[in-house]
Amino acid sequence: MNMPKKVIFIIIAVIVLISLAIGGYFFWNNWKKSETKNALENASNTVEDITNSATKGVLPSIQTNPLENKPDINPASKTNPYKNIIINPF
Repeated sequence: MNMPKKVIFIIIAVIVLISLAIGGYFFWNNWKKSETKNALENASNTVEDITNSATKGVLPSIQTNPLENKPDINPASKTNPYKNIIINPF
């Protein structure tokens, strides 16, 4: 099976072109994803900056937790009044 050199060269060129096209697609796809990710991060940072600058000096500083001294009103903790009972093993 002796193939002419021209046919072998064309087959190799086609394989190289297909692999370059696939590699270029994956590179372009990853580049677009990273660009979109950076744009979203920049947008969130911009929103935080705008909010901070708009509320600077307007809102009071809130450093307290309103639920810090809440009463214990969980009914499940008081369901069994007999906690120290020995269980019958038989």
